[in-house]
Amino acid sequence: MSEFPKLVNLRKNSHLLMGLTFFICLMSLLAFAVVKLNAWLEDEQQAPVQDIVVSGELIFIDIKYIEMLIKRTQPGSFFELDVNQTHQTVEAMPWVYRASVRKRWPSGLEIFVVEQQPSAVWNGDMLLNQYGDAFDAQISSDELNSKITLPNLYGPGGSEQTVLQGYRNMQSLLETSNLYIVEMFLSERFAWNVELNNGIKLNLGRTEFIDRLQRFVDLLPLISQQDRQVDYVDLRYDTGLAVGWKTFVKAA
Repeated sequence: MSEFPKLVNLRKNSHLLMGLTFFICLMSLLAFAVVKLNAWLEDEQQAPVQDIVVSGELIFIDIKYIEMLIKRTQPGSFFELDVNQTHQTVEAMPWVYRASVRKRWPSGLEIFVVEQQPSAVWNGDMLLNQYGDAFDAQISSDELNSKITLPNLYGPGGSEQTVLQGYRNMQSLLETSNLYIVEMFLSERFAWNVELNNGIKLNLGRTEFIDRLQRFVDLLPLISQQDRQVDYVDLRYDTGLAVGWKTFVKAA
Protein backbone atom coordinates (compact mmCIF):
# COMPACT_ATOMS: atom_id res chain seq x y z
CA MET A 1 0.00 0.00 0.00
CA SER A 2 2.94 2.38 0.54
CA GLU A 3 3.90 2.34 -3.16
CA PHE A 4 0.52 3.61 -4.41
CA PRO A 5 1.05 7.26 -3.35
CA LYS A 6 4.48 7.19 -5.01
CA LEU A 7 2.89 5.99 -8.24
CA VAL A 8 0.28 8.77 -8.08
CA ASN A 9 2.94 11.42 -7.48
CA LEU A 10 4.98 10.06 -10.36
CA ARG A 11 2.05 10.35 -12.71
CA LYS A 12 1.31 13.87 -11.49
CA ASN A 13 4.90 14.87 -12.03
CA SER A 14 4.83 13.27 -15.47
CA HIS A 15 1.71 15.22 -16.44
CA LEU A 16 3.18 18.41 -15.06
CA LEU A 17 6.39 17.88 -17.00
CA MET A 18 4.47 17.21 -20.22
CA GLY A 19 2.32 20.31 -19.66
CA LEU A 20 5.38 22.41 -18.97
CA THR A 21 7.11 21.02 -22.04
CA PHE A 22 4.04 21.73 -24.17
CA PHE A 23 3.82 25.28 -22.80
CA ILE A 24 7.48 25.92 -23.52
CA CYS A 25 7.12 24.55 -27.06
CA LEU A 26 4.00 26.66 -27.63
CA MET A 27 5.67 29.84 -26.41
CA SER A 28 8.71 29.07 -28.54
CA LEU A 29 6.54 28.63 -31.60
CA LEU A 30 4.68 31.85 -30.86
CA ALA A 31 7.95 33.75 -30.41
CA PHE A 32 9.28 32.27 -33.64
CA ALA A 33 6.05 33.21 -35.44
CA VAL A 34 6.22 36.79 -34.12
CA VAL A 35 9.83 37.15 -35.24
CA LYS A 36 9.06 35.76 -38.68
CA LEU A 37 5.95 37.90 -39.03
CA ASN A 38 7.85 41.02 -38.02
CA ALA A 39 10.61 40.21 -40.47
CA TRP A 40 8.03 39.63 -43.20
CA LEU A 41 6.27 42.91 -42.47
CA GLU A 42 9.57 44.79 -42.56
CA ASP A 43 10.68 43.14 -45.79
CA GLU A 44 9.89 45.48 -48.66
CA GLN A 45 10.03 42.58 -51.09
CA GLN A 46 7.35 40.69 -49.15
CA ALA A 47 4.91 43.60 -48.74
CA PRO A 48 5.89 46.49 -51.01
CA VAL A 49 3.63 49.38 -51.98
CA GLN A 50 2.83 48.17 -55.48
CA ASP A 51 0.00 50.47 -56.62
CA ILE A 52 0.06 54.24 -56.12
CA VAL A 53 -3.12 55.80 -57.51
CA VAL A 54 -3.12 59.60 -57.87
CA SER A 55 -6.43 61.25 -58.76
CA GLY A 56 -7.72 64.80 -59.20
CA GLU A 57 -8.00 67.37 -61.99
CA LEU A 58 -4.29 67.84 -62.65
CA ILE A 59 -2.81 70.15 -65.28
CA PHE A 60 0.60 71.12 -63.96
CA ILE A 61 1.37 68.24 -61.59
CA ASP A 62 3.22 65.20 -62.95
CA ILE A 63 1.72 62.02 -61.48
CA LYS A 64 4.93 60.08 -62.17
CA TYR A 65 6.86 62.61 -60.10
CA ILE A 66 4.53 62.08 -57.12
CA GLU A 67 5.01 58.31 -57.36
CA MET A 68 8.80 58.70 -57.53
CA LEU A 69 8.77 61.15 -54.61
CA ILE A 70 6.82 58.76 -52.37
CA LYS A 71 9.01 55.78 -53.22
CA ARG A 72 12.11 57.84 -52.46
CA THR A 73 10.85 59.27 -49.15
CA GLN A 74 8.99 56.13 -48.00
CA PRO A 75 11.16 53.16 -49.07
CA GLY A 76 9.75 50.69 -46.52
CA SER A 77 6.96 48.17 -46.78
CA PHE A 78 3.22 48.80 -47.05
CA PHE A 79 2.88 48.31 -43.29
CA GLU A 80 5.74 50.66 -42.45
CA LEU A 81 4.57 53.47 -44.71
CA ASP A 82 3.71 56.58 -42.67
CA VAL A 83 0.48 58.06 -44.06
CA ASN A 84 0.89 61.34 -42.18
CA GLN A 85 4.44 61.82 -43.43
CA THR A 86 3.38 60.98 -46.98
CA HIS A 87 0.53 63.50 -46.70
CA GLN A 88 2.99 66.21 -45.60
CA THR A 89 5.36 65.31 -48.43
CA VAL A 90 2.65 65.61 -51.08
CA GLU A 91 1.19 68.86 -49.71
CA ALA A 92 4.68 70.39 -49.62
CA MET A 93 4.76 70.29 -53.43
CA PRO A 94 4.27 73.87 -54.74
CA TRP A 95 1.42 73.00 -57.10
CA VAL A 96 -0.54 71.02 -54.49
CA TYR A 97 -3.18 73.06 -52.66
CA ARG A 98 -4.66 70.17 -50.66
CA ALA A 99 -4.18 66.39 -50.62
CA SER A 100 -5.58 63.31 -48.91
CA VAL A 101 -3.68 60.03 -48.53
CA ARG A 102 -4.91 56.60 -47.44
CA LYS A 103 -3.72 53.02 -47.66
CA ARG A 104 -5.62 50.46 -49.68
CA TRP A 105 -5.20 46.81 -48.67
CA PRO A 106 -3.15 44.84 -49.44
CA SER A 107 -0.48 46.90 -51.22
CA GLY A 108 -2.01 50.11 -52.56
CA LEU A 109 -1.86 53.81 -51.76
CA GLU A 110 -4.57 56.26 -52.85
CA ILE A 111 -3.79 59.98 -53.14
CA PHE A 112 -6.34 62.64 -54.06
CA VAL A 113 -4.86 66.00 -55.02
CA VAL A 114 -6.47 69.43 -55.30
CA GLU A 115 -4.19 71.42 -57.58
CA GLN A 116 -3.41 75.10 -57.19
CA GLN A 117 -5.52 77.20 -59.55
CA PRO A 118 -3.22 79.98 -60.79
CA SER A 119 -4.98 83.33 -61.18
CA ALA A 120 -2.05 85.65 -61.90
CA VAL A 121 1.70 86.02 -62.10
CA TRP A 122 2.83 87.92 -59.01
CA ASN A 123 5.78 90.34 -59.12
CA GLY A 124 7.29 88.47 -62.05
CA ASP A 125 8.48 85.35 -60.22
CA MET A 126 5.58 83.95 -58.19
CA LEU A 127 1.99 82.92 -58.83
CA LEU A 128 -1.23 83.75 -57.03
CA ASN A 129 -3.82 81.04 -56.56
CA GLN A 130 -7.57 81.62 -56.58
CA TYR A 131 -7.46 82.81 -52.96
CA GLY A 132 -4.64 85.30 -53.43
CA ASP A 133 -1.99 83.09 -51.84
CA ALA A 134 1.45 83.34 -53.43
CA PHE A 135 3.36 80.19 -54.35
CA ASP A 136 6.47 79.32 -56.33
CA ALA A 137 5.54 77.82 -59.70
CA GLN A 138 8.98 76.23 -60.23
CA ILE A 139 8.30 76.03 -63.96
CA SER A 140 9.46 78.18 -66.84
CA SER A 141 7.30 81.02 -68.13
CA ASP A 142 7.18 79.34 -71.54
CA GLU A 143 5.77 76.14 -70.03
CA LEU A 144 3.27 78.15 -68.02
CA ASN A 145 2.14 80.23 -70.99
CA SER A 146 1.67 77.11 -73.11
CA LYS A 147 -1.06 75.93 -70.73
CA ILE A 148 -2.71 79.12 -69.47
CA THR A 149 -2.74 82.88 -70.03
CA LEU A 150 -2.41 84.92 -66.86
CA PRO A 151 -2.25 88.64 -66.10
CA ASN A 152 0.87 90.09 -64.54
CA LEU A 153 0.14 91.72 -61.19
CA TYR A 154 2.61 93.77 -59.16
CA GLY A 155 2.36 95.19 -55.68
CA PRO A 156 4.01 95.56 -52.28
CA GLY A 157 4.50 92.51 -50.11
CA GLY A 158 1.35 91.59 -48.26
CA SER A 159 -0.98 93.17 -50.85
CA GLU A 160 -1.55 89.98 -52.85
CA GLN A 161 -5.23 89.56 -52.00
CA THR A 162 -5.95 93.29 -52.40
CA VAL A 163 -4.40 93.38 -55.87
CA LEU A 164 -6.11 90.18 -57.00
CA GLN A 165 -9.51 91.41 -55.84
CA GLY A 166 -8.89 94.76 -57.52
CA TYR A 167 -8.00 92.96 -60.73
CA ARG A 168 -11.18 90.90 -60.62
CA ASN A 169 -13.37 93.92 -60.00
CA MET A 170 -11.81 95.88 -62.85
CA GLN A 171 -11.76 92.95 -65.26
CA SER A 172 -15.47 92.25 -64.78
CA LEU A 173 -16.16 95.88 -65.75
CA LEU A 174 -13.84 95.82 -68.78
CA GLU A 175 -15.13 92.57 -70.28
CA THR A 176 -18.25 94.34 -71.61
CA SER A 177 -15.92 96.30 -73.91
CA ASN A 178 -13.87 93.22 -74.87
CA LEU A 179 -10.87 94.62 -73.01
CA TYR A 180 -8.52 92.62 -70.80
CA ILE A 181 -5.95 93.61 -68.23
CA VAL A 182 -2.45 92.52 -69.23
CA GLU A 183 -0.57 94.14 -66.36
CA MET A 184 -1.64 95.84 -63.15
CA PHE A 185 0.54 97.78 -60.72
CA LEU A 186 -0.28 98.83 -57.17
CA SER A 187 2.33 101.29 -55.96
CA GLU A 188 3.72 101.65 -52.45
CA ARG A 189 1.27 104.53 -52.02
CA PHE A 190 -1.57 102.28 -53.25
CA ALA A 191 -2.09 104.01 -56.57
CA TRP A 192 -3.46 101.82 -59.36
CA ASN A 193 -1.96 101.62 -62.86
CA VAL A 194 -3.30 99.27 -65.53
CA GLU A 195 -2.19 98.21 -69.00
CA LEU A 196 -4.82 96.77 -71.33
CA ASN A 197 -4.56 94.25 -74.14
CA ASN A 198 -4.91 97.09 -76.72
CA GLY A 199 -1.77 98.75 -75.33
CA ILE A 200 -3.54 101.60 -73.50
CA LYS A 201 -2.17 102.44 -70.05
CA LEU A 202 -4.57 103.74 -67.40
CA ASN A 203 -3.59 105.84 -64.40
CA LEU A 204 -6.44 105.41 -61.92
CA GLY A 205 -4.93 106.98 -58.81
CA ARG A 206 -5.54 105.89 -55.24
CA THR A 207 -9.26 106.41 -54.70
CA GLU A 208 -12.51 105.71 -56.55
CA PHE A 209 -10.61 103.65 -59.12
CA ILE A 210 -13.69 101.64 -60.11
CA ASP A 211 -15.70 104.81 -60.83
CA ARG A 212 -12.77 106.20 -62.80
CA LEU A 213 -12.47 103.01 -64.79
CA GLN A 214 -16.20 103.19 -65.57
CA ARG A 215 -15.65 106.73 -66.85
CA PHE A 216 -12.97 105.41 -69.20
CA VAL A 217 -15.30 102.67 -70.50
CA ASP A 218 -18.07 105.23 -71.09
CA LEU A 219 -15.76 107.60 -73.01
CA LEU A 220 -13.82 104.93 -74.91
CA PRO A 221 -16.09 105.05 -78.01
CA LEU A 222 -15.48 108.80 -78.25
CA ILE A 223 -11.74 108.41 -77.75
CA SER A 224 -11.61 105.65 -80.38
CA GLN A 225 -13.06 108.02 -83.00
CA GLN A 226 -9.85 110.03 -82.99
CA ASP A 227 -7.45 109.35 -85.81
CA ARG A 228 -4.64 108.77 -83.38
CA GLN A 229 -3.45 105.87 -81.24
CA VAL A 230 -3.86 106.21 -77.50
CA ASP A 231 -0.75 105.78 -75.34
CA TYR A 232 -2.20 106.46 -71.88
CA VAL A 233 -5.26 107.84 -70.17
CA ASP A 234 -4.97 109.74 -66.89
CA LEU A 235 -8.18 109.45 -64.90
CA ARG A 236 -7.07 111.17 -61.68
CA TYR A 237 -9.64 113.90 -62.04
CA ASP A 238 -13.02 114.50 -60.44
CA THR A 239 -14.49 114.79 -63.93
CA GLY A 240 -13.04 114.10 -67.36
CA LEU A 241 -9.69 112.64 -68.22
CA ALA A 242 -6.40 113.39 -69.96
CA VAL A 243 -5.31 111.44 -73.02
CA GLY A 244 -1.72 110.95 -74.12
CA TRP A 245 -1.29 110.05 -77.78
CA LYS A 246 1.43 107.95 -79.31
CA THR A 247 3.83 109.76 -81.59
CA PHE A 248 5.38 108.13 -84.61
CA VAL A 249 8.61 109.25 -86.14
CA LYS A 250 8.61 109.01 -89.90
CA ALA A 251 11.46 107.09 -91.42
CA ALA A 252 13.96 109.25 -93.33
